[in-house]
Amino acid sequence: MKKLLREGGLAGLTLALLPALAQAQGAAAAAPGPAVRYAVTFPNAVHHEARIAATFAGLPPGQKLVVRMARSSPGRYALHEFIKNVYYTVATDGAGKLLAITRPDPYSWEVTPGADGTVQFNYTLYGDRSDGTFAGIDQQHAHLNIPATFCYAQGLENRPTEVKFELPPNWKVASQMKGSGEDKATLTAPNLQYFMDSPIVLGSQQFLHTWQDGGRNFDMATYYAGPASEVDAFVKKTQKVVREAAGVFNGEYPQFDFGRYTFLADYLPQATGDGMEHRNSTSLTSSQPLREEGTLRNLATVSHEFFHAYNTERIRAKGLEPFDFQRTNMTDALWFGEGFTQYYGELILRRAGFYDDEQFFERVSSWVNARLNAPGARYASALDMSRQAPFVDAAVSVDPTNRINTYLSYYIQGAGLALCLDLQLRQRYHTSLDKYMQAVWLEFGKPQTPALAPAKTYTVKDLQRVLGTVAKDTAFAGSFFRRYIYGHEAPRFGENLASMGLAVVPVKALAAALPRQVEFDEEGRCILNRNTTIGSGLYKAGIDRGDQIVTLDGEKIDNMATLESIMRRHTPADLVPVKVRSRAGVERNVQVVLTEDTNVQVQPMESVDKMTATPAQKEQRAAWLASAAK
Repeated sequence: MKKLLREGGLAGLTLALLPALAQAQGAAAAAPGPAVRYAVTFPNAVHHEARIAATFAGLPPGQKLVVRMARSSPGRYALHEFIKNVYYTVATDGAGKLLAITRPDPYSWEVTPGADGTVQFNYTLYGDRSDGTFAGIDQQHAHLNIPATFCYAQGLENRPTEVKFELPPNWKVASQMKGSGEDKATLTAPNLQYFMDSPIVLGSQQFLHTWQDGGRNFDMATYYAGPASEVDAFVKKTQKVVREAAGVFNGEYPQFDFGRYTFLADYLPQATGDGMEHRNSTSLTSSQPLREEGTLRNLATVSHEFFHAYNTERIRAKGLEPFDFQRTNMTDALWFGEGFTQYYGELILRRAGFYDDEQFFERVSSWVNARLNAPGARYASALDMSRQAPFVDAAVSVDPTNRINTYLSYYIQGAGLALCLDLQLRQRYHTSLDKYMQAVWLEFGKPQTPALAPAKTYTVKDLQRVLGTVAKDTAFAGSFFRRYIYGHEAPRFGENLASMGLAVVPVKALAAALPRQVEFDEEGRCILNRNTTIGSGLYKAGIDRGDQIVTLDGEKIDNMATLESIMRRHTPADLVPVKVRSRAGVERNVQVVLTEDTNVQVQPMESVDKMTATPAQKEQRAAWLASAAK
C-alpha cells in the first residue's frame, strides 16, 4: 500500500518487488562488477535537502552511461516522476575531473566515463514528505523511500549496492538491508531490485525493540517524540497483531531474507499518514500519537502492512513481477492482493481483541455500503477496478474525473468479496478463507528462489482453481468468480451475514446525500462540490458539479442549517421544486425527487427488534472472530 486505504483516507498500501528469476539467473551467470556505492550527507537538512554522491566504477571508457531516477516505486501502482526533486547535478571521474552531462529525456542523464572507467554522479535531493512513497528530510530525521532518493545506472541493475551515511549527531539508522559500522551507518543490498525495495529511516529519536517469535527475528525502530512507555505499549500490541497474522497461515511465518523483519515506524508530527509494505520490512508513518484513538489507527496500518509480508510480497500476482522502475506494472488481481489484505487487516484486529464486535461490524458495514452504493461497480468488474490502479493510487492529475460514478476502490471491493467468500466457505463447505489463504500460500508464497523472488506467480485463474480445490467444488469456484470477479453482480451480503446471526439494517436517513454534496462559498452560495451520482434525484434533474442550488422548496439556500431544516420536514420520494443556476449563469426551475440514504448497518440479530440469532449462528460467529494465534 501499499498504502492502507479507507474510503476517506486510510493509509493504504502493496509492496516491494524483487528481481525476476530470469534476471537473477542472468546475474549468476556473469560477474556483476564493482558495487554501486552511494555516500549521503545532510548539510542542509533544515531546508529538507540531502547531498548524494553515487559512484559507478568498472565501466567501459568512452561508452555512455545512462543514469536514471525511478518513475515508480514498489508498493505503488502509479507514476511519480521522482526526478523532479533532483538538482545541482555534477559528474566527475575518479580523480575529480569534470565530465559532461547531457539530458536525452526528462527521466535520465548521460555521462561518458573517462579512461579510469569511473563516474561519480553528485546531486542534491529535496524531500519534504515523510511517507512510504517519497522522501522526508529535516533536522530531526530522514525518511527515505529509495526510488525517490537514489539514482541508478542502466545496465548495472545486478550489481550489489552499498550506502554510507555521514550521520548528524545522535542519529541512528534502520532498514531491512544489512548494516555495518557505527549505528549501521553503512548498508548493503544484493542488487538494485532489493535496494529499491528497502526504505531507510534515520533520526535522533529512535526507540529500538527486538523480539523473536516462531523462530523469526523482528525489529521495530520507532521514531517518536512521546514517552517511551507509549512506544513500549504499542510494540506489545504489534507483537500480538503479528502473531494473529501468522495464525491465518496456521502459525507459519515467511522465511525472511537475512533472518529479520523490520517495522520502520515514523510517528512524528511532520509525518503523513501512510503504510507501505516491503519484502522484509514495512514503512509506517503517521502524525497520530501512540495513545487513545491514535493507537488503534496506527495499529490498523501495522495489521494491513504486515499481512502483505504474505499476500503480495510473496504471494505475488504475475503482473507485478518483476517491478519496472520506468513504467507502471498493471495487474487485474488487486481485489485479492489489496482487498483481501484489507479484510484480514481488520479481522486480525478483532481476533486480537483490539476491536470489539461493534467496531468490527462498523468496518463490515462500510464495505457493504460502498459496494451497494457505487454506480461503477454495477457495470465494471473487480478486475476492471484493479486495472485502474495506475490512475488512482496517489496518481495526480489536474483534469476532473467521474470516478464517483465509474470506480470503487479495489481495497473496499476486495474486502467485501473476501467477507462473503469467507462466510460462504464456513456455511456451505465447513472450511474458511483462512484455509484458502493457506492453500494459496503453500503453492505461491512459501516457495521462494535464491534470487529473493517468488518461484511462481499467480494468475486469477490460479486463484479460482485453488478455491475449487479447497471447497472441493469446482462448480462453486467457477460460479463465484464468474459472478463476482469477472462479472459485476453484487454479493449477497444479507444472506451471507445472516449465517453468522448478523442483520443488515437500513439506516433510512432522508436525503443525507444532498448536504454531503454541497459547500457554501464566502457569499453564501450553495455549490455542488462533486459529480452527482447516477440514479440520484440531482442526477436525474440534470444538476451537476459546480451548479448552484438557489432555492429549495421555495426557500433561499444560503447556509447549511436552512438546507438541513428543509430536509427534515420531508419524507422519501417527495418531489420538491428547485431553482438551480448553472456554471454558465443560466437559471432554471426543476423538480427533484428526494431519496433516502441507502446505507445500512450490520448488527447482531439479538440487538435488532423482532430478530433472534440461533445458538448455531452465534457459534459460527464466535468461531469466525476467534483468535487464530498459535
